Amino acid sequence: MSMPMLVIQGTFRAKGFKPDGDTVNFTPGNVADWKLVPGARPVVPRWDGSASIRLEGIDAPETHYGEETSPSGVQHQPLPLAHMATEGLLKALGFTAFDRDDKDQEKISGSTPEAVDGYILTRGADVFGRCVALVGHRFQPAPNGYAVEVDEQMLRNTANYQQVKAGLAYPTYYSEFPELLRASLTAAAAAAAAAPEPGKSVWENDTTTTGTKVTGLQSLTADKGAVILPKLFRRLKDYLDLNPSDPSLSCFRAYLAGASDDRFYLQGKPEVYSGMHHVVEVTGGDTVRMTHGPEEIVFVEK
Repeated sequence: MSMPMLVIQGTFRAKGFKPDGDTVNFTPGNVADWKLVPGARPVVPRWDGSASIRLEGIDAPETHYGEETSPSGVQHQPLPLAHMATEGLLKALGFTAFDRDDKDQEKISGSTPEAVDGYILTRGADVFGRCVALVGHRFQPAPNGYAVEVDEQMLRNTANYQQVKAGLAYPTYYSEFPELLRASLTAAAAAAAAAPEPGKSVWENDTTTTGTKVTGLQSLTADKGAVILPKLFRRLKDYLDLNPSDPSLSCFRAYLAGASDDRFYLQGKPEVYSGMHHVVEVTGGDTVRMTHGPEEIVFVEK
């Protein structure tokens, strides 16, 4: 079953913001267009009419996750790869150069050009007020304000698809994202995993399903730390923050069962599971792996 997506035309900007491999800033040509976005949750724009776009169907390595007030503060996955994902997204959207702030490496202090014309294809906002969308720089599929059934060619024209094809992001699906488009991203991810570009792909050293030994948060954040699905990284970071002096994962599955509201099903199967403990395995008290790849899991919309 497919779902029409709303076309909104506007501009992407990086200067002054902290984009990453799956998040970017966008301002509609008419800021009132935010009110056209379907779904029960409204997009929450900034004072200038811009809003954060969370790219549909993908999850890129984290560059800044968590709160400053948490025990470990704001954390990241291996930064060389996470920054490559950010750069890949900006280049896919038409930015040819950019500079990082000297004091905050996640903030873009300047870009060429300063703004890029483009469009988004959206079906709604997430719980944080971010617009969830496919994003593109060229080949806008319909006039502004129209709802379109997105086909595979339209998907291939988006930065979402290009990030997965380049091996810079994992496919991560939610139930209302059309199955046809999921299949297309899964195929792109499989091709990227089969021939990962050395030093430039999440798949080269991915240990999401093979097993990751966690000796502390540093084993997940160091430049040569473990490369895993970002959703799993976020859950591990939050868990380790509960007892920073003890890196043992012996209670991690229980934590996932009790603290996580993730609901999902496996592709092609009807049963809906509550909690990622159903697809996470811990051995030896320090090694974690997912028993199913990210392309097999479909999270239920919250």
